[in-house]
Amino acid sequence: MENFIRLALRGAGRLFAVEKLLAWLGVVGFVLAAGIAAYIGIFGSVVPPGGNVASAFSFNAAIGVFMLSIAMLLPLSGFQARARTAIRRVFVPIVVYAYAVETIQHFRGVNPRFSQSGSIIDTIAGTAFGLASFILIIVTTVVAAAFFRRKLLAARPLLILGIRYSFVSVTLSFAAGLWMIALNGRFTGAGGNIIVLHGLGFHALQVLPLLGWLLERSRAEARRAQLLLHTGSATWIVSVAAVAIQTAAGRTIFEWSALPVVAAAGLLLCLTSIAAAAGTELLKPRFAPAVPSFTDLER
Repeated sequence: MENFIRLALRGAGRLFAVEKLLAWLGVVGFVLAAGIAAYIGIFGSVVPPGGNVASAFSFNAAIGVFMLSIAMLLPLSGFQARARTAIRRVFVPIVVYAYAVETIQHFRGVNPRFSQSGSIIDTIAGTAFGLASFILIIVTTVVAAAFFRRKLLAARPLLILGIRYSFVSVTLSFAAGLWMIALNGRFTGAGGNIIVLHGLGFHALQVLPLLGWLLERSRAEARRAQLLLHTGSATWIVSVAAVAIQTAAGRTIFEWSALPVVAAAGLLLCLTSIAAAAGTELLKPRFAPAVPSFTDLER
């Protein structure tokens, strides 16, 4: 067990060696979420009149995952050190502010984004939160655009394709975020919950690059590897689109109807592709030629 932990820590150190600050910023989200989870276990989640620390828990954990994903992907973007520094200088204050306002406001009993109560200061804080979200979208779009350059695809086609697909999904997630801002809430119609669409779209940043990375390390023939990648990634996008349509109709995705079934089937096919990629990786000969590590493209 100790050896496993040591190897895991060593692997994480290599994975986040280039963007340590962004990685630690992601860890902060998990620490905050853990503290809030302990609070909920003792006192419950509702803080009158309008706070719900369960929302702060999920938000901090989600931003933590997002920042760890960006810390992994940014070194692969092809940006020079100066450009990465500029991007980092935008991400850090925005994420720190987001952690602070989401956590503090909910503990004060105020919804930080969709408050129906509170003072003028709370309104200003919420407006600034919305502005920070817009800036986050812009900077993430700049990072995403870098992965659509031809030279990156030539260097590591499977991994970069997976990353490209993931940012397509993130674009849908951003659209869901803007939708919530426009509605001043997360619910639509009788049962639609936009936050489900928002979260599912963002999780592509973890799932689809993993699929590409596994396939580039696998023994799969090139054409089969590309087929698995396109199948897994496209079915993920189809799932997100099905959730979007169902939500726009004002209906919950947790019902037995056509679109939720399509969404579930798409996710299942995506996970099947990942399992197939992982299987070919596990079957690879022990002394197979080395494949560049996740961060080798940066060098």
